[in-house]
Amino acid sequence: MTDRPIRVLLAEDQGMLRGALALLLGMEDDIEVVAQVGAGDAILDAALTHRPDVALLDIELPGKSGLDAAAELRARVPDCRVLILTTFGRPGYLRRAMEAGATGFLVKDGPVEELAAAIRRVLAGGTVVDPALATAALSAGPNPLTARESDALKASADGATVADIAGRLHLSESTVRNYLSSAIGKTGTRNRTEALREARRQGWL
Repeated sequence: MTDRPIRVLLAEDQGMLRGALALLLGMEDDIEVVAQVGAGDAILDAALTHRPDVALLDIELPGKSGLDAAAELRARVPDCRVLILTTFGRPGYLRRAMEAGATGFLVKDGPVEELAAAIRRVLAGGTVVDPALATAALSAGPNPLTARESDALKASADGATVADIAGRLHLSESTVRNYLSSAIGKTGTRNRTEALREARRQGWL
């Protein structure tokens, strides 16, 4: 470990919160925020340019989710540790974050001292997960939806017809109906609108 500060990339779409986090983390003697971005599709370029030690990513970002960006960072900037910081403490998000290569997952309502400690811990090779969320994720079990069922639900988000979804996914209408029906059954809901809402609540989409 060198004496230089820990280089942090901060990805958060709310400008005021992003600025406040950068300011607070910058008060730590051993942490330097080297890049700030407000969109998910800007994360990889910023990481390649600034070579941060730790990327602090929100999940719900314009352009690309923090989870997708985490997977990109694992492939393209493997030395960069990823710490997810989100408002949405959903069990499904935690599982997806870990599958994408994140080494930490915290919700935003914690103190900044806890966040600074988490940054140091993941850089040292540790894993940091919000305890209550870890317990919920274990009890919730894995995502029951297949990739195609998830695709069909997401494609229905704007009120698209079965024909529209079939066209988007290059599938037959009967196959789309089967995927939607299966997703409704697995989420224990009555229709695809409710299924989509429940899947998002669980963090499966």
